[in-house]
Amino acid sequence: MRTAVRRARRAGATLAAVLTWAGLVGGLAGCDSGEVFGKPRSPEDLIRVTPDDASKDVKTDGGLQVKVPEGRLESVKVVRIQDAQEEKVPGRLDQDGSRWRPSGPDGERLALAAKYVVDAVAVDDAGRRMARHTTFTTFVPDERFIGYVTPENRSTVGTGMIVKLEFNREIENRAAVEKAVRVTAKPAVEVAPHWFGNTRLDFRPKEYWKPGTKVTVDLKLRDVEAAPGVYGLQYKSFTFTVGRSQVSLVDAASHTMEVRRDGELVDTLPITAGAPRSTTYNGKMVVSELLEVTRMNSRTVGFGGEYDIPDVPHAIRLTDSGTFLHGNYWSGGVFGSSNVSHGCVGLRDVKGGSSQTPAGWFFDRTLIGDVVEVKNSADKKVAPDNGLGGWNMGWKEWTAGAAG
Repeated sequence: MRTAVRRARRAGATLAAVLTWAGLVGGLAGCDSGEVFGKPRSPEDLIRVTPDDASKDVKTDGGLQVKVPEGRLESVKVVRIQDAQEEKVPGRLDQDGSRWRPSGPDGERLALAAKYVVDAVAVDDAGRRMARHTTFTTFVPDERFIGYVTPENRSTVGTGMIVKLEFNREIENRAAVEKAVRVTAKPAVEVAPHWFGNTRLDFRPKEYWKPGTKVTVDLKLRDVEAAPGVYGLQYKSFTFTVGRSQVSLVDAASHTMEVRRDGELVDTLPITAGAPRSTTYNGKMVVSELLEVTRMNSRTVGFGGEYDIPDVPHAIRLTDSGTFLHGNYWSGGVFGSSNVSHGCVGLRDVKGGSSQTPAGWFFDRTLIGDVVEVKNSADKKVAPDNGLGGWNMGWKEWTAGAAG
């Protein structure tokens, strides 16, 4: 299930709106087949977020608020991300639930050089619940650059995790910037950089990380000149831990997924993959997001009104372009026998999701950084810069992408 991010060669998903049962709100996605499940009111109409979604260089004195013209806000969660540190932004709802604003001593100002993520759930006057997911980034001082880092500081990840830095400016002096970023592991292993264009720098070892590895990322970018007159801001370290190994192999031809934990086969699950006209990518993909429930809407990915499913359970993002492995409660007895999706991998589930279904079982045992590999699909191999797809490059090709 995928399309290019904010493009639609084939149905995938772009982050736009998400609905969770327990206040967990993720990104909008779209990819599976099935009947249309109504046409709920647009989340953009009901939930109005300032600054606008995808805004860049937002001034620090710009107001942050979430409003509804009718109904009420049920929940608002705002997270600020700086230097791979994630911090919840405190806020308050008006008594009538019509508006949320930040609170505290810094409530009137936004942080410099930060990414903000807003997740809101509202109920309209007809009693319909819907969600909206938006992001924006704030102003970086003139002649400065920063790198946004994946994964999160102090997280525990799967053995396929790749360190990714996305820069807010094009990097002309890539060798100098690359030299100022150091990724080390304990126990020690060679970790090599690879540039994708002039704004993204990834790091990985030759093979998957060993379970238990402690990884440290040192950013010594402050005052490093990335382009004429453009200097870095960050001087910071962060760490993450590699958990157990889990690698799952999807066979699109036999409609199965083998789940292996620390090399041992745990279970074989029946799946449905991409239909002949919307096949699933082959290759190694790394889990980058876990969503309890998400909305999937064909119109957000360039289709007509083929589907609008507001409550897709157990959605696991595999690529930036929208390939998901997710629960499916609407396709009947296709699992293990036929491929009917728009490019995603589907597991049997029930409406609302359940830990007792194959989808719920797999979701509960998955970490960010786990590997899902697809074979025997009538499609090309996933691009190495589509999500954390760098494992689809050989070591010689990977190390050739370094600047230094």
